[in-house]
Amino acid sequence: MFLHTGLVLVCLLASAPQPGPTPPAHPAPPRPATPRVPPVPALPAIPGVVPADPAAPTVPTPARAPAARSAPEYRVEVVAEGLEVPWDIVFLPDGRMLVTERPGRVRVIDAKGVLRAEPLHTVPNVKTARGEIGLMGMCLHPAFANNGYVYLAYGHTDGDVRVDRYTLAIRPVSDGSRPPLETLAGATPILKGIPASVNHAGCRVGFGPDGKLYITAGEMFKKELAQDLTSLGGKTLRVNDDGSIPEDNPFAGPEHRAKGVRPEIWSYGHRNAQGMDWQPGSGRMFQSEHGPSGEAGHGGDEVNLVEKGKNYGWPIIHHDETREGMEAPLVTWTPATAPASGAFYTGDLFPEWKGNFMVGMLGGLGREKRPGVYRIVLDGPRYVGHEVILTDHGRIREVAQGPDGALYVTTSNRDGRARPSPGDDKVLRLVPASR
Repeated sequence: MFLHTGLVLVCLLASAPQPGPTPPAHPAPPRPATPRVPPVPALPAIPGVVPADPAAPTVPTPARAPAARSAPEYRVEVVAEGLEVPWDIVFLPDGRMLVTERPGRVRVIDAKGVLRAEPLHTVPNVKTARGEIGLMGMCLHPAFANNGYVYLAYGHTDGDVRVDRYTLAIRPVSDGSRPPLETLAGATPILKGIPASVNHAGCRVGFGPDGKLYITAGEMFKKELAQDLTSLGGKTLRVNDDGSIPEDNPFAGPEHRAKGVRPEIWSYGHRNAQGMDWQPGSGRMFQSEHGPSGEAGHGGDEVNLVEKGKNYGWPIIHHDETREGMEAPLVTWTPATAPASGAFYTGDLFPEWKGNFMVGMLGGLGREKRPGVYRIVLDGPRYVGHEVILTDHGRIREVAQGPDGALYVTTSNRDGRARPSPGDDKVLRLVPASR
């Protein structure tokens, strides 16, 4: 069991849907020539979920959507506090948690919930600025138990975003006064040269079911990069675990290389995707992505089904617009919600959430902020509806399932875009209220 008994009981009170001028969230209409999803029968109502309404004429405002009718009660436990903009979390086989902090530190929380005072590792040459760049994504190699590989994505002081591979290793103490400590050793470059700026720097990393490493890259507020196949900006990238190029990448052929097309590209036309995970059973990749607030209207934050070689439209299309040869999102939100992560829930503690895509929302920068965790209900590749939970802890960055089946989230209230509360930033854990 984790420490910290500062528990907050959160009950989603039952209430009937309230009429209002804005319809509930709905999927963007598919392109007629190549519809994204074949028609499927309508699903029965799911308690606690705002249903999709394909007939609704406008992009929804989640805050005005009907309140949840019923949902599992949960309580919030504080696992660790006093962190500085925690960005990503992974769980080691022994139950410990690694946490990246934007200034460049990798922290350890042991299986009892104790945050180790000394960082496991501090990445050198991390670029930090008032914005979004710094140490960001992290993932373990699928064979971590055998090789100890940890992958880190970060902004480098040379002006690009890089992904390096480290090995979790023992660091001896020279004078023998205390037991050896673990560290991350042997930095091996995997990919560099990803365009970087203080904003729109990505960068989520993760291994897919195919054993390949996927990387989301932002377009650094230079929107033309998203459609430029000679640039890594505004793309989803795919490489082998050593950084080499898989032969089956969509642009790896000699005809593309002759034109200067980057062979690492898996999909393009992205603005700044920061959430990525694979649907259990189907292996489909889903991403959450920041919409064009301030550039092309407001909001337009989205969830996409991302597939090999496809064009997701930015900056040519956005919000719920469509165009032949470009992929429309499954669902969009306006005003902005600022999606920062995405993970499928597969645990048993919350059976109602099983198979749902959980997205951490920073809440946007407008007057009416919408932070929390958005529980996206899917039927295969089809968006069904959503529910909003955990709305009272400020900006939510990471969402991850722990080995105990609980849902873990990190706050991002010290990132310069919120008013921190005592103890921020925190790692929180959601467990059933009855547990």
